[in-house]
Formats: sequence, C-alpha cells, structure tokens
Amino acid sequence: MSSSASPASTCHNCNTDAPGNFCSACGQATTLHVPSAREFLHEFVAHYVALEGKLWRTLALLLFRPGALTNEYITGRRVRYVEPLRVYLTFSILFFAILKFGDFEFLQVHNGVQVQESAHVSPAAPENRPSQMQIRILGQTPTLPHQWQDFQQLPAAGKQKLIRESFFHYAPYAMFCLMPLFGLYLKILYLGSGRRYGEHFLFALHTNAFAFVTMALMTLIPIDFVRLMLGAWLLAYLPWAMWRVYPSGKFATLCRWALLITAYGLTMSVAIISCIATGVMLHH
Repeated sequence: MSSSASPASTCHNCNTDAPGNFCSACGQATTLHVPSAREFLHEFVAHYVALEGKLWRTLALLLFRPGALTNEYITGRRVRYVEPLRVYLTFSILFFAILKFGDFEFLQVHNGVQVQESAHVSPAAPENRPSQMQIRILGQTPTLPHQWQDFQQLPAAGKQKLIRESFFHYAPYAMFCLMPLFGLYLKILYLGSGRRYGEHFLFALHTNAFAFVTMALMTLIPIDFVRLMLGAWLLAYLPWAMWRVYPSGKFATLCRWALLITAYGLTMSVAIISCIATGVMLHH
C-alpha cells in the first residue's frame, strides 16, 4: 500500500490506467495512504455495523411493522436498508452468542435425556439402561449402541457439557439450513398466489431475524412483565406479517399461520434433536 497522498496513474489493485481519483475498472480509490485507527473505526461502523442510518431504519421496520421490511424490499426500495441475509445472520449470531456466553440454565438432562447439573447418575443404575425402543433404534447402526453407552456412562455434568457443546456447534447451521424449508412451506401454503420462491425465502429471513431479536431481548431482560409482552408480540408478529405480505382474509391467514408454525415447529424440533444427537455420537 502506497503512502502517497497524490492519485496514482495506475490502479494498485488491477493495474489498469486510472488517471482520476477512482479506477474505472474496479472502483478502488487511486489516492492511497496507510489508514489511521480513526479511519479503521469509521470503516467498521459505516460498512459492517451500518450505524449510519441503515441499521436503525431496518430495525424500526423489522421490530414494529410486521411485513413492512419485506414489502419494501419486494417493491425495490432496498439501498436504505441492511441486506436480508446480513440481517438474519447478524441477529442469529447475536442470539446464540447471548445464549452461549450468558449465565443461563440450558438443556438440563436426566437419564441421558434430562438431568440436573447437581445430580449424579450412576452408570450401573437401572434407569440408565436404554429402553427396548432405544435398543431397536440404535441397533440399526452397529456403532451407535456403543456410543450411546459411552454417553450414558458420563456423569451428569459431563452429559450437560456435551449436550450444550453439541447444540451450540450445530444448531446455528441447522437453523440457517431450515430457512429454505420455511420458504418452501410458504410456497405450498400460497400456491396460486403468483409469488416466486425468492419472495417466500425473503419473508423467512426477515421473520426469523425478528424472532432472534425478540428472543435475545427476552433472554437479557429479567423482568417478567416485559418478557410476557415480548412473548405476546412474538406470537402475534408472524400472522400479522403474513397478512401484510400475502393479502388475504384474516381467517385464511390464521389457518395458514397455524399450519406453518405446526410444520416448522416439528421440523425445527427434529433438527435440534438431530444436532444434539450428532454431537453426542461424534464425540467418541
């Protein structure tokens, strides 16, 4: 990187002739210098955190006007808001970070499924033995019974730690991979609406980003009344957003909403259980 303050005649990035202040081929500035700490901070704030207006406009619509952010994007008003994928990734990472590093009780397990951290479960105890159903399921794969027995022999604290680590290692990826499926459910529910799949996927990103923000606030704020209000808003948000983005009767919207949360709730439960099971089995 050159320390000169005068424009270069050749772009340092692509070696194209660039007599002006910016390269016509790649867009890089031709006036280069070693950036100061203040410039680094400004670049971070402006381009990554987007605090120069974009973030606040995005949050205002996302949190308080269900479906409005999706409608803005569909109608072409996009530059003024943070990109949908960045919105989703930012708030999902924030939510899982709060869960992971916060001082919260999480996934208490007993007998290989749920235990208190302070409890001690003896490996030889009858209740630690897998049920006949578990034996039938695990017996389909030769290596699983051994891995399950190894997990059963761990102390309560070891089980708790392994389940927690498995959840935080795989769950964020699983939740992201469920977004296309969320969009597919919407596509099926609104067949004949003329909506493209990309619009459904966009709606999935925005509504799930809102859910992550709300759940993060519910986790951080230790006031029952505030948590109750946030929970009620979380419950009401999705059908309201569906009604705004997919104009139809309120009763039809509520029916589609019930089907959507049932299908997605079951899918998400399976995904989270699979994440934990994968982590447990791969531990050994």
